[in-house]
Amino acid sequence: MAKSAAGTRENPWKLKTPPGTSEYLAFRDPALDPPALVVQVGTTELRYQLRCVEDLHAMLKKHADWILLGSADEQKDAAEGTVEAWGRSPKNPVKGWYGLKKGLRGRFGMYLPPVLETLGLAEVEHNPKNNRMRAL
Repeated sequence: MAKSAAGTRENPWKLKTPPGTSEYLAFRDPALDPPALVVQVGTTELRYQLRCVEDLHAMLKKHADWILLGSADEQKDAAEGTVEAWGRSPKNPVKGWYGLKKGLRGRFGMYLPPVLETLGLAEVEHNPKNNRMRAL
């Protein structure tokens, strides 16, 4: 992943999902209300609370080991003990979903790990299935 991109709307990160099957763009937009991490997948735009990057990194450091990503759409239950489950848990720092657009709040475990990897905050596996991540 290129660490040179600024991660702004004008210069977004060009990322791939952990299995490497899909490309997407991501950038920070602190001017939005609330400030957001914007993920552009084709014509679909997902938004997550911007603080999710720091919060996820803090959780990974506390976990201190590999954790399954467990990506799932909002309409499906997330597997317990995964990054996806944490991203929608009432026990996380925002007490629920980091995703901001109803109907598009899931896939936290798919789109956030490559962002943390690009920022040098985490190591992410890139296998066809059952990928994990851990803090650096």
